[in-house]
Amino acid sequence: MSNKAKRLSQREPIRLQRRPPSLAKLDMTKHMGRKEYETKLARLQVSLKELSLAYQSQSRRAVIVLEGWDAAGKGGVIRRMHWPLDPRGLKVWPISAPTPEELDHHYLYRFWTRLPRSGQLVVFDRSWYGRVLVERIEGYATRTEWQRAYAEINEFERMLDDDGVRLVKIFLHITPEEQLARFQARFNDPLKRWKLSAEDLRNRARWADYEVAIEEMFQRTSTVRQPWIVIPGNSKHYARLAAINAIVKRLADGVDLSPSGLDPGFEQRARKVLGLNEPSGRKAR
Repeated sequence: MSNKAKRLSQREPIRLQRRPPSLAKLDMTKHMGRKEYETKLARLQVSLKELSLAYQSQSRRAVIVLEGWDAAGKGGVIRRMHWPLDPRGLKVWPISAPTPEELDHHYLYRFWTRLPRSGQLVVFDRSWYGRVLVERIEGYATRTEWQRAYAEINEFERMLDDDGVRLVKIFLHITPEEQLARFQARFNDPLKRWKLSAEDLRNRARWADYEVAIEEMFQRTSTVRQPWIVIPGNSKHYARLAAINAIVKRLADGVDLSPSGLDPGFEQRARKVLGLNEPSGRKAR
């Protein structure tokens, strides 16, 4: 047996959380006012910028999975993340139905090809979990296929972890009543009607089926190493802050966020060209 085969055979089994999250256990009354939201968001965006710069300078990689109900606020979270960052360090992949070419491959193929390069954060607006959600509910995957997918997904995420890729999995939950109000607001606003689709209405009609699939997804893929973070989203302000805070906290764990120093030669030349003095206490070169 090769050394690689021995290492693989000695790997610990993937451990599921003993108490996975559940939609039924969420406090959907959580709320945040605009003033508090704007103050805390500004601080979090600074932390997010520090995090992104650290990942770029240290050649780290991260994947952020955003799942949730239609109109739960995934796009709002992404926009608040995107604004303060160098776009070269953040890539967003909105995931919809696979292309004919992608259908010729394993369902994880199109996600492998979108994984982050060195120094990059990648956000999946929906993800490989479609296999056990929409593909399960709509019959695009057979029962055998979506049942098998739980183990495939857990192994895929362990491979990411083994390869040094940080992973954050967030699910935004809203109530049916809140979703209806948001759908109505979109329909009544000519500039937002594009956000509402026939698929949204069809998914809403199968809410109970999706709840069953979501709960099973948590039970079978919320692992000790890669847990689900489930956020009550009836308050957009609260949900955005909670999601970004969870992302920063998980991705910053064990990472030196202090800014990297300048190359001494470049710093000296830049100070000369820009007419800047040496910092006090430092001898001129």
